[in-house]
Amino acid sequence: MSRSSELPLRGRRIVVTRARDQSPELATKLTALGAEVIELPLIRVSKEVSLDALADVMLEFGSYDWIVFTSANGVRYFFEEFRRIFDDIRSLGLIRVACIGDATAQAITALHLKIECRPAVATSEGLATAMIATGSLDSAKVLLITGNLNRDTLDQQLTAAGGIVDTLQVYKTEQTDLAAEPAAADFRARGADAILFASSSAVQSFVDQAAALKLSAGATVPLAGSIGPQTSATMKERGVPIDVTAKTPSLDALVEAVVKKLGSAQLR
Repeated sequence: MSRSSELPLRGRRIVVTRARDQSPELATKLTALGAEVIELPLIRVSKEVSLDALADVMLEFGSYDWIVFTSANGVRYFFEEFRRIFDDIRSLGLIRVACIGDATAQAITALHLKIECRPAVATSEGLATAMIATGSLDSAKVLLITGNLNRDTLDQQLTAAGGIVDTLQVYKTEQTDLAAEPAAADFRARGADAILFASSSAVQSFVDQAAALKLSAGATVPLAGSIGPQTSATMKERGVPIDVTAKTPSLDALVEAVVKKLGSAQLR
């Protein structure tokens, strides 16, 4: 096998836009394939929990039939609070766990918990359909773990199917200011071969910070990559062209799509 086939992204500059503490996984995958990775954390994620809402949920926790996670951040911050209140994971009782996404599933299984519902397509609509198909939602109590920017789609569909849904926000996503970041200056000066978006919030931040990220004359205009349907929908709404799309909403599929697009001799 030739060296170029071993490193199909050698010589490619690829921008990763995930939150700083979430970017290493994607950056490592790309670097292993020969890419030069530029980290532009367009968003940051931090814990934000209403203690009153948390107290209400925990007081009646034993009555919930399902707990639903849509992100690894939700898993992380929920269980930080759960462990603060309870000293035994068995305090979860018989609650069933549902989730979407590879990263979310990995965070749950790392806690040695069984996932009882996970759709093949990692979208809120896909999860709602999968949960409804279990036939268990009529008058079932569902705890939906959310962030501040979560859509209402899942809540609405589960409620329409007969579920009694409570939401608990455990984190918030905010835009970062990249104007003074050295990586942003490098991006403005040289551009990149691709810029990858793994969330709608990163797309929105990119558009809102267009002035701070405007490319210099002669800089390489990057192809734009999307991890999945919701991110793609936001890109279309905000006028960001979609050049690369993951076949399924996962980091591995996004990397595979980038290799397919950029791994040949021709860039475009």
